[in-house]
Amino acid sequence: MKIAIVGLGYVGLPLAMRFAQAGVAVLGLDIDETKCAALTAGRSYIKHVPTAAIAEVRATGLLTATTDFAQVAGVDNILICVPTPLNDLHEPDLSYVLNTGQSLSPFLRAGQLVVLESTTYPGTTENELRTVLEQGSGLVAGRDFHLAYSPEREDPGRDPAEARRIPKVVGGLTPACRARAEACYAQVVAQVVPVSSCRAAEATKLLENIFRAVNIALVNELKVVYSAMDIDVWEVIEAAKTKPFGFMPFYPGPGLGGHCIPIDPFYLAWKAREFGQPTRFIELAGEINSAMPARVVECMAKTLAARNRPLSGAQILLLGLAYKADVDDDRESPSYVLIKLLEDRGATVVYHDPFVPVIRPTREYPEYAGRSSMPLSPQGYDLAVLVTAHSEYRQFDFSTWDIPLIDTRNCVGKRPAIYIRA
Repeated sequence: MKIAIVGLGYVGLPLAMRFAQAGVAVLGLDIDETKCAALTAGRSYIKHVPTAAIAEVRATGLLTATTDFAQVAGVDNILICVPTPLNDLHEPDLSYVLNTGQSLSPFLRAGQLVVLESTTYPGTTENELRTVLEQGSGLVAGRDFHLAYSPEREDPGRDPAEARRIPKVVGGLTPACRARAEACYAQVVAQVVPVSSCRAAEATKLLENIFRAVNIALVNELKVVYSAMDIDVWEVIEAAKTKPFGFMPFYPGPGLGGHCIPIDPFYLAWKAREFGQPTRFIELAGEINSAMPARVVECMAKTLAARNRPLSGAQILLLGLAYKADVDDDRESPSYVLIKLLEDRGATVVYHDPFVPVIRPTREYPEYAGRSSMPLSPQGYDLAVLVTAHSEYRQFDFSTWDIPLIDTRNCVGKRPAIYIRA
């Protein structure tokens, strides 16, 4: 069965590679012509997807890329992997999903399978997406074409060989829809986990990420509490995780990053209001995590004040722009929040990141596009703050640095004289 994957970003491209490497013909679709041109030329644009791997599958003819949605008429399965961000009011923005559905619907034919992988609130697949597909095609989901939801479980930086061992949850509009989706994914994963509906599959994805967000909020709050008691929260976590049951370690940080964990709780909270259900616990966790960048800035201000230097006018070196160690994915990175807070208070901020040599345009901070990574050196700076636990920083010798280093990840081994964890 030939498949089309719509959206060739951090989720869609690795998924396309897994299918192509399994011998499945893949049509990659994206509105970004530069991505399609790169793939056609056998080049990668994502750090953890090697160019050599792209070139290898291109040589087999199993991976093609285009911006022409009309070509989906020639495939059997269509997998949608597009962004689901929040708007300015922190409400779900389904425009990418719905615009994709509208672009696909004129070319949809009977017997095809459409699967949404984008993280969203329960009901999106069987309501909003279904409506635009049916209206544009004249077909009926569950009767003329199959419709399903299977949440992405992409983990940037993970060994691609391990991806096959990550189970895939699948929910369908009907049992036949689910069975068709199961057969599709069984080609590239060792285990498919069927659930009763698209809504159950959508809720599964939200639970996975809200679980992380809530537990990270807990340790972020404990970091503040324990610090006031002169207790090292990282030492406490290391001791607690020796318990072989009933405990799972989570770690504090400068704020949440990535496209899922900072966003997904708001999707469920927004949808829950439609049913008159409060989500106080989830919303509180969001408030705690959202407050962490400001706490880091206050720590920086106090550190500078102790050296008789104000934050206004200070030269700051920020270490790490990616949201996660050893990847080039900077979506929703807390580094951007820190830059904004610091510059609003009059500081000058530059960054170093071995994986992000130049800042690309982002939805939230387009004004930072074009800034370049600076050398990893203390010269000319009043203070450095480590935001991302890249391996380079874990191994780097900071002991000769004569400026304060604030480590938000507890990852520096060779430390300077003034070293602070925040």
